[in-house]
Amino acid sequence: MPTFDQIVSIVKESCLQSPPSVDESSTPHAVRIEKEDLLGVAKNLLQNPATYFDMLSCVTGIDNGTDAGTMEVVYNIYSIPYNHHLMIRVVLPREKPEIESVSSIWRTADWHEREIFDMYGINFLNHPDLRRSLMPADWEGHPLRKDYKHQEYYRDIKVEY
Repeated sequence: MPTFDQIVSIVKESCLQSPPSVDESSTPHAVRIEKEDLLGVAKNLLQNPATYFDMLSCVTGIDNGTDAGTMEVVYNIYSIPYNHHLMIRVVLPREKPEIESVSSIWRTADWHEREIFDMYGINFLNHPDLRRSLMPADWEGHPLRKDYKHQEYYRDIKVEY
């Protein structure tokens, strides 16, 4: 089983923008990378026989608020043969949050990314079918954003909260 330091070294090999930052206090341990490095890092972590992160357990969005001016996408990946977990964090600008889809690497990302798009408005570039999955297609806004404004009416029906 690879150590966390060995995994970080493998992540560093794939980072072209800047070296990853590390958070060993989180569970699982995390690396923070630039969005431009995501696909290279993901492919390397899956294809490298030393890591073989063959399972995307979860992808989630985080709204850091208007004061921070950022949002995040967090990927929890798992290596079945090595029984090892890793968290990958990517910070995005709040004004135009977009990132490449990892659905070509891990198919389970498909619906996770659709939910994040629907709830947070983060755009996943090159996603095979990016559309709302929880809210109606013509819903205004993204309900989990901290600056979300509730609609008073939806299709001429008063929305009660």
